[in-house]
Amino acid sequence: MENDFRGLPSADEAAARLSEMSGDRRTLADGTRVPRVLLAAYGGVAAWWVAGAAAASPGENYEPPTSGWLALVAVLIITHLMNRETGIRFQRMGPGAAMAMVAILVVCLTLFSVSLGLVSLGAGWAVAFTSLAAFGAVTWLALVAYRSALERLRHA
Repeated sequence: MENDFRGLPSADEAAARLSEMSGDRRTLADGTRVPRVLLAAYGGVAAWWVAGAAAASPGENYEPPTSGWLALVAVLIITHLMNRETGIRFQRMGPGAAMAMVAILVVCLTLFSVSLGLVSLGAGWAVAFTSLAAFGAVTWLALVAYRSALERLRHA
């Protein structure tokens, strides 16, 4: 790798180069398109996981469905595809995106618990509504996390 510096740059030159880099980050963030299919895939995995409660037998001998591990694998694959398509790493998303990710977990766990309660009451058909709610909420929260990550990139 070649270095064009002949000596240390002056403070003005360093500030100008940093300003150029900030402009490049803003341009990159503005030019990035939202991968709606991948965000909807997160919602689909959440809906599938919540719908797994319909096949469960809540009660004294309850055993959690094994589809939770498959859902985790699917989320990791989607995350890899998101990183490959956009270049955004989820370790550096910022606090707003991290809060959205925590909200995704809370929403999924809450809706799964509600679904188990509905199944125990004999209203397994109502799990379709909680699954639909999981799809919508997780897709929206994934969009919030993605936009937060773009804002962090824009202002980095």
